[in-house]
Amino acid sequence: MKVKMKYLLILALALLATHPLLAQRGEAGDYDYDQEVLFGINKNTNGGLIGGVSFKLGSRIGDNLFQFFNLELANVKNPKEVRYNTVLGNSYIFGKSNYLYAIRPQYGREVLIFKKAPHQGVQISLLGAIGPSIGLIAPYFIEYSLNRTETVREQYDPAVHQSRFNVLGPGRLFEGIGDSEIAFGGNAKAAMTFEFGFFKSNVTGVELGYQLEGFTKEIPLMPTTENRQVFQSVYFTLFYGFRR
Repeated sequence: MKVKMKYLLILALALLATHPLLAQRGEAGDYDYDQEVLFGINKNTNGGLIGGVSFKLGSRIGDNLFQFFNLELANVKNPKEVRYNTVLGNSYIFGKSNYLYAIRPQYGREVLIFKKAPHQGVQISLLGAIGPSIGLIAPYFIEYSLNRTETVREQYDPAVHQSRFNVLGPGRLFEGIGDSEIAFGGNAKAAMTFEFGFFKSNVTGVELGYQLEGFTKEIPLMPTTENRQVFQSVYFTLFYGFRR
């Protein structure tokens, strides 16, 4: 299923390059706007329940063509991460050494394929975007029992924390954030959007896409498993915003 989605989105990106032809197929109507501001919540195959958030600012540069600036903040995970519960009822990830928070400023183009009427229907568009990635590698702390009376909170180390049954829970919120490292890279995405809504000035919809991201070095999320410097994912973003 993921493979089929990947090739479908690659085809969509190829179609984006031929936007003058596609623009002729769009339905005429008075649902026109020149600027939009959108906010989104993301779910992807490299993230948790909520993979990240986004902010998008778009403007018209042609009859059916828009340019946009997008900013994404995402939590990138290793696919082998598994959550466990302790005897104290806490939830933690055994073997995880670091978080990876990705900051993705992007520039992109979006072409409208089908317009919707002002108060009904669905609008469909294709988009592509590219930009740099700034990765914040923050240590993941756990609370670990050394014996019956002594516990420590420290970053996971496979040479020290060998038993997951000795883990009492995760560290404190943002603990160790001051020891974070920076990784630089780049990202690109291709997507299709489906927009709904009954009001001309508001928009609600979903973006379905494929994202590729790479960094200049390997990111040690889990030291005992295979780590990567290139990440790819299929995602969807629920968004809401305003137009004028």
